[in-house]
Amino acid sequence: MARRVDAAISALAQRFIGPGGAAAVVHRGQVVARRSWGFANAELRIPFTPKSLFRICSISKQFTCALAVEAVDDLSRLDGPIHARLPHLEGPPPRARDLAHNQSGLRDYWALAMLHGAPAELPFAESQAREVIARNRTRQFAPGSRYSYCNQNFRLIGDAVSDLRDDSFPALLQRYVFEPSGMETAFLAADTRAMPDATEGYEGDVASGFRPARNAIVWTGDAGIGASLDDLIAWEKRIDSERDDPKSLYARLTAPVTFNDGAAAGYGFGLARSTRLGRDVTGHGGALRGWRSHRLHCASSRLSVIVMFNHLSDAAAAANEIFAAALDERSPPSPPAPDSFHGAWMEPETGLSARFARDMEGTLRLKFGHSPEVYRGDLADGLTDGESAIRMTPNGLLMIRPKENLASRLLALPESDGPSETYTGVFECDELQAQLTVVDAGGALYGAFSGFLGQGRFELLAPVGRGVWALPCPRALDHTPPGDWTLAFDGADAGPAPQVRVGCWLARGLSYLRVA
Repeated sequence: MARRVDAAISALAQRFIGPGGAAAVVHRGQVVARRSWGFANAELRIPFTPKSLFRICSISKQFTCALAVEAVDDLSRLDGPIHARLPHLEGPPPRARDLAHNQSGLRDYWALAMLHGAPAELPFAESQAREVIARNRTRQFAPGSRYSYCNQNFRLIGDAVSDLRDDSFPALLQRYVFEPSGMETAFLAADTRAMPDATEGYEGDVASGFRPARNAIVWTGDAGIGASLDDLIAWEKRIDSERDDPKSLYARLTAPVTFNDGAAAGYGFGLARSTRLGRDVTGHGGALRGWRSHRLHCASSRLSVIVMFNHLSDAAAAANEIFAAALDERSPPSPPAPDSFHGAWMEPETGLSARFARDMEGTLRLKFGHSPEVYRGDLADGLTDGESAIRMTPNGLLMIRPKENLASRLLALPESDGPSETYTGVFECDELQAQLTVVDAGGALYGAFSGFLGQGRFELLAPVGRGVWALPCPRALDHTPPGDWTLAFDGADAGPAPQVRVGCWLARGLSYLRVA
């Protein structure tokens, strides 16, 4: 195993090119590999080492949940403090447990910030985050019924623990999580502008060159932890040392999770649950402009993998390659997907477009969720990306997404009718007190959002189907945009559309009415 893992990690620097990185494998509580390469700060010529501080970003979510289950004897005690931070929310409020499992139904606040006109490069402070979260009035779905990734779920959990214990979130993390786990240098790096040891994250690629990524978000329990490779190795060692204790911290974090209807959930307590090479694994990725990381743990094999890049390469793919090398296994090749599912569709519950297209390599990709999904398979058994499935049935095209507890027949969209005055104008969302402006600029439609955070820039709309357009979001507050926004115009056949329904996977179901 050591030879295979060493070879796999040695290949990362050339397979995933960037300024620097680090990776480790822990097996049966022992470090099989602990490697770093390149530079933590290329301008200052600071080498990347296993002790370099790193923004682990959304990997933080499991540590926020670890704090909650360690510092609070009953998670329902957090419900009150959480509800107090959602003063305008209508209907039954979500429980702390719903938040920990990404089943709250709340719309993601980083995505909502873009609807409020937040410029991607300007500071997004604590006060602005509180304001965006507090403005929530409605939900995407009833708490506990569906899954949707939502960053403020974990920010609210961290805030609620701090309120209940009357102590700061950073101090509580140290006392209940970092110190007992031997994570000697882990800390809350809430301000994303700089790290204390000058470790830098980088944007760009080989063709355009690498440059320091500039971030200006202040975040906490959702993605704010800084830690070294050695800190995460200590965490993996603790997991293995407590593996036989059913009441251990990680055992509680990885306990089975369900939806309200009893269906098994694929996410809980800040951890994604999935399979790799036929084995159950838990883990999470982390990302911000300039930073990518991934960790996974396979209890049955007593195996953990950690990958950190201070650039925008695919850390999850790298972690999967190392995992396969450690087990000396490879995934069997899948047949290419058929051409039958090309075109544009609408998923009726979410109101989001589903677009199938082949890339130059012949791979079938679906644009629906946060990022494009790659599907393989055949018509007889259906297509899968490893988690979700697409099947052609006598009643139409069926999309099954177990992780989200969603099974839906997609509606085929007729061909786009192209730019027209039907779609131009100013539309306002009463709930957000924010606007969408669509203009015809020389025969092409452009759209932009604006609200209390400012004016977003105009982006060229892409036609999806009749009355449906996609508004790209190439840059956002966090690591990647929330995906294209689906703009579904109602009543466009009878003249200027009086309403447009706006949404992306992270924030959907918002109605904008024409005001000009």
